[in-house]
Amino acid sequence: MVSALQIENLEAELNGRSVLRGLSLTLEKGEVLGLIGPNGAGKTTLVRAAAGLIPHQGRVILQGKPVEEMPRRERAKRMSYLAQGAGSRWPMTARRVVALGRLPHLAPFERPDAAEEAAITRAMEKADVMMFADRPVTRLSGGERARVMLARALAVEAPILLVDEPTASLDPYHQLQIMDVLAGLASEGKSVIAVLHDLTLAARFCTRLALLDEGRLAAIGAPDEVLTDAHLAKVYRVSAERFLSPAGNLPVPWERKS
Repeated sequence: MVSALQIENLEAELNGRSVLRGLSLTLEKGEVLGLIGPNGAGKTTLVRAAAGLIPHQGRVILQGKPVEEMPRRERAKRMSYLAQGAGSRWPMTARRVVALGRLPHLAPFERPDAAEEAAITRAMEKADVMMFADRPVTRLSGGERARVMLARALAVEAPILLVDEPTASLDPYHQLQIMDVLAGLASEGKSVIAVLHDLTLAARFCTRLALLDEGRLAAIGAPDEVLTDAHLAKVYRVSAERFLSPAGNLPVPWERKS
C-alpha cells in the first residue's frame, strides 16, 4: 500500500545552519503522527519542507508522486498546511478567511457554489468558530483567531493535513476539541502530521510519535515506545510522573535534569 506521505533523507539549512540531517519517515493513511522534540529540533522546518515551502534536499513523495512533479494547485488540494502562529492582519470576517481554504478547488474569479459553502461551514463547525462567522478576525482573541486559521486549513478537505502547534494559545477545552478533530480526521481515513509540545496530548491522541533531536530522528513508534524515561532524559532533559488513564500510561513532565 502506498504511504500517504514519504520523506526520504531530508536535509535543510536555515541561515547557514544545518537543521535537518538525513531525516526519513512515513505518514500512513488514517493516522495522526505527532512530531515532538525540544525547541530547535527541526519540527517546524520538517513540516515546511514537506509542504514545499522551503528549499531542501532529499525527497518528499505525496501519495506516491514526488511533490516537485506535482502542479501547485494539485498539491494544494492534496495537502493542507497550518503554520505556527498563522493569522490575518486584514479585517476580513472569519467566514471569508475560512473560505480562502477553498481556493485550490476554484478557478480564477469563480465564486463558491452551494457545495463550497457547505465545506466552509463544515470546517467552521469542526473548529467551533461558527459564532465568529460575521466578526472581523482582527477583533478576535489570539486563541479565537487560531481556531479560525485551523478552520481555513480544514476547509481544504485535503487527504493530508500538516499542522504546526495547533493547540498553542488555546484553553484546555479547545485544546481537547482540536485534538479530537485531528483524531476524527484520521478515523475518516485522512492523515495528519501535528507538531506538538504537550506530551500528554501527544501520548493520548497520536497514533505514532516521531521524536526529533538536533535535526535527526531520535525515535519513532507508538507513544509508549517513544515517551520512555530514557528518551525524555536524553532529549528533553526532564523526568516525568505518569498516571494511568483509559488512553494508557500518560507522562507529565515533572523535573528538570541537570
